[in-house]
Amino acid sequence: MQTVGAAWLMTTLTTRPAYIALIQTASALPFFLLALPAGSIGDIFDRRKLILCTEIWMFAIAAVLAFVTFAGTMTPWLLLLLTLALSLGDAIEAPSWRAIFPELVQKEDLSPALALNGIEFNLARATGPGLAGLIIAAAGVAIAFLLNALSFLGVIFVIFSWKRPSRKSILPAETLSEASSAAIRYVRYSPGIRTLLVRSGFVIFFASSFWALLPAVAKDLSKSALGYGLLLGCFGVGAVLGAVVLQRTSSKLSSEALLSAATAVFGIVLLSTATLHNLALLCLLMFPGGAAWTIFMSLFNTMVQNLAPDWVRARVLAAYLFVFQGSVAIGSTLWGFAADRSSVRAAILVSAVGICASLMLQFPLPLPNAAVDLSSWNHWGNPRMFEEPAPSVGPVLVTVKYVVDPANARKFLAEIYRYQRIRRRDGATRWGIFYDTQAPDVYLETFLVDSWAEHQRQHGRFTVADHELEKRVLSYTSEPTTVKHYIHAKK
Repeated sequence: MQTVGAAWLMTTLTTRPAYIALIQTASALPFFLLALPAGSIGDIFDRRKLILCTEIWMFAIAAVLAFVTFAGTMTPWLLLLLTLALSLGDAIEAPSWRAIFPELVQKEDLSPALALNGIEFNLARATGPGLAGLIIAAAGVAIAFLLNALSFLGVIFVIFSWKRPSRKSILPAETLSEASSAAIRYVRYSPGIRTLLVRSGFVIFFASSFWALLPAVAKDLSKSALGYGLLLGCFGVGAVLGAVVLQRTSSKLSSEALLSAATAVFGIVLLSTATLHNLALLCLLMFPGGAAWTIFMSLFNTMVQNLAPDWVRARVLAAYLFVFQGSVAIGSTLWGFAADRSSVRAAILVSAVGICASLMLQFPLPLPNAAVDLSSWNHWGNPRMFEEPAPSVGPVLVTVKYVVDPANARKFLAEIYRYQRIRRRDGATRWGIFYDTQAPDVYLETFLVDSWAEHQRQHGRFTVADHELEKRVLSYTSEPTTVKHYIHAKK
C-alpha cells in the first residue's frame, strides 16, 4: 500500500517520468549505501534489539508521511526525502531480519521457510496494491499512508515479545571496521558468492525498469489509482502461484533451468508492458510476471543463505542487498532518465532485450552449488605457549610445515593454492607457500592475521566443507604437519 501510495502521489505532483522513477531510487539507495555496514552491525550486535529500533524509526517516519499528506503540504522532493528516510530504516534492518531465519528453523527447513516467507510477502503484495487502489480512489493517499504507519505497531509487538537466546563468546566483539573488512574479504575469496552477486545484479538491473516505470504506464492506461493497484494485485497473485510452482519443481529441475525460465518469462512480460495498450490484457500478463519474479527472487535468496555460515551470514546478505538494491537504484534512475529523453515504453523495451541477453551469463558464470556443509569444524588444538597473548596484540604470523614426497609436489601445490582462498577468506591478510632449499620434500605455508583475537576467530570460521579440501592437501604429506605462531615484537 505504501508503494502504490507513494508512486501514485508522485504522478499527481508531477508529470515527469524521471521523478516517478526516483521514488524507486529513493527506496533502493539506502540499501546501496548502508547494506555492508548494516550487515556488520547485524553480526556484531543483538539482532532483536536492532530490528526493534529500526521498526520504531520506520513507524515514526511513516506517521510523519501520513501527517504531511493529510495537511496537503507534500512536494515531490519532500516525498522523495521521506521515502528515503523510511527506506533507511529498512536498509539497516534487512540483513538482520533475513539472517534470523536460521535461528528460527532447522537447516533442512530453511528453504521451505524462506519460500513460506515469500508466499506471505507475496500474499501481501497481492492484496495490498488492490486495497491501496480502492482506498486511494475512495478516501485519498493519506489514509493508505496512515494504515502503513499503524502496521508497524504489530511488528514492534511481535519482535518485542520474541525471546532470542543469548549467545556468548569468550573473544571480544569485532569492531565495525573489523567486521566490514571481514565481510569484504569473505565475499572476495568466495567464488560461489561472487558469481551469485554478478548474476543477480544483471537480472535486477534490467528488471528494475518494471518497478520504476509501471506507475507511468498505469497512469497512461487508467487515470485512476485503481488501475495501478489492479496491475500490482495481479502481479502479487502470480507471485504466490510462483512460490507454489517453485516448491513443486525445485526437486525436478536444476536451479539454472528454473532461473533461465523465470528470466525469459519476465523478459516477455517487460516486452508486453512496452508494447500493449490494453489494461485488461496487461493485467493477465502480470500473473506469469509475478510467478517469474518470485522464482528468481526465491532462488537468489535461498542460495545466498546457504552459501554463508552463521558468523558472517548477515554481512553476506548485506553484500547481496548492496548489489540488489544498488542495481535497483542505478537502474531505476537510468531507466527514468531514458524515459524522459525518449519514452516510457522505449525504455522498458530496451530493458526487456537486456534481461533476455542476461541469459547468456549461465555459460561463463554457472550458478554455484549451495548444498555444502557450512557448520563449524574447529578441530585445531590450542598451541603450547609460555603465556596467553592479549587479544589485541598482532599481527600474528602462522607457519605450517609440510613434508611432501617430491613425486607428489605438483599435486600438493595445486591443492595448497586452492587452500589459500580459505585462509584469506577467514582472516589472513597475507599468504605464501615456500620450499626449503636444503630439503626438497619440505614446504612452509605462512600467513598473517591482524591480531591474536582475529586468529582465534579464524579457528571458528573453518567449516566441514573446508575440511574436505584440507584432507586433500594432507593426503600428499608423509609426516604430521608442524604449526607455529609468532607475534610481532614491538620495541
